[in-house]
Amino acid sequence: MSITSALVLFAVIWFMVFFIVLPLRLTTQGEAGEIVPGTHASAPADAQIKKRAKITTVVAFFLWAIIAGTLLSGYFSVRDIDWFHRMSTPEVSR
Repeated sequence: MSITSALVLFAVIWFMVFFIVLPLRLTTQGEAGEIVPGTHASAPADAQIKKRAKITTVVAFFLWAIIAGTLLSGYFSVRDIDWFHRMSTPEVSR
């Protein structure tokens, strides 16, 4: 795995985890009773983006280490998930 592949894999995992973490323990303006004029009642009262980004980074790094380690170990390869046998070498007839 090249450095670029590792960074792209980390970015994909980070954003997936971030979108999962965003709505956790979210207090909306409607629940808090302090709706700012011009916003929806479902808008977050306190988004805590810095805290959520830190949590996301820790979880994403842990998941990335597991996935990258599995890929680099060679235990799985692309041929293992070739269920339709499209990657098999063609038979050469003589």
